[in-house]
Amino acid sequence: MKSFMIQGAKIIATGSAIPSFKLSNNDISKIVQTSDEWITTRTGIQERRLLTGADQSINDLAVLASKNALDKISMHPSEIDLIILATSSPNDLFGSASKIQFEIGATNAVAFDLTAACSGFVLGLVTAFQFLQTGAYRNTLIIGADVLSKWVDWSDRSTCILFGDAAGAAILQSCPTSNNSILNFQLDTDGKYSNHLSILYQHKSDILPVANVYQGYFKYISMNGKEVYKFAVSQVPLSILKCLRSLRISVKDVDWLLLHQANERILTAVADKLSISKSKIISNLSKYGNTSAASIPLALDEAVKEKKIIHNDIVVIAGFGAGLTWGTVIIRWQDLS
Repeated sequence: MKSFMIQGAKIIATGSAIPSFKLSNNDISKIVQTSDEWITTRTGIQERRLLTGADQSINDLAVLASKNALDKISMHPSEIDLIILATSSPNDLFGSASKIQFEIGATNAVAFDLTAACSGFVLGLVTAFQFLQTGAYRNTLIIGADVLSKWVDWSDRSTCILFGDAAGAAILQSCPTSNNSILNFQLDTDGKYSNHLSILYQHKSDILPVANVYQGYFKYISMNGKEVYKFAVSQVPLSILKCLRSLRISVKDVDWLLLHQANERILTAVADKLSISKSKIISNLSKYGNTSAASIPLALDEAVKEKKIIHNDIVVIAGFGAGLTWGTVIIRWQDLS
């Protein structure tokens, strides 16, 4: 019988995976009317990675990122109790998490998909934390992965310059509350503005003569960039401040600001509103573009490998995007060794 005592949780490993194919701004200028200077100035993106080949899917990236995290701590996949795949671009509309569970050999894990677009990893982290707090599970694998190149209209300059493909993963383990590193979280949704960023279903035709039944297809990514920018720079700082104040942690005590890698202007605007130095922003946006649910765990994994984040650092993680959804998690980092 499982114990339902309140536990803490900490990240014990991270991993990531990126496709090998690079698409530079100059490459994009051959597809739509733009330039490297135009894209870099407005977004901070210089190149992005794309998954190529008909036989490659999001599963491949998610499996590599997961194995990378497991290998770092020599954990056998059978020790994983729960897998949450945060994605908006599954290889199977019924979900891809179960396929990943099989591919990595996590035979004892429950697995399911979570859809919250660019906020997905944050919501996945918080969801996993709930299972660990109650003692229901001990080891959870949270994967953020997206292959939005499959859903981009490559003739639409407003979106095709932004998105790349990647996967990132983190293993979250229960621990005594005295060692808890997930200090607090804040999650929000405002569906009134969901039309600002979406991949809508389009009806095609009535296919049954005896009933009003329609079939269709999903369209390309549609985004109102100005409205998404306004939403992010107004709501994300408020979410972060609410989280910090509940913990009685000053903004001055924040060591790292890890935001969803959407646009360099958003990253700097949020930091400015919080009076956080730009030197504390973790960013790899220039190399990968907006990788949706993968952006936060990918940047986290790189920051850990580069030893930017050290023991006891206060890390503010915030995701935001389609829904519209946004969320903050405050972490006191603990060494992975």
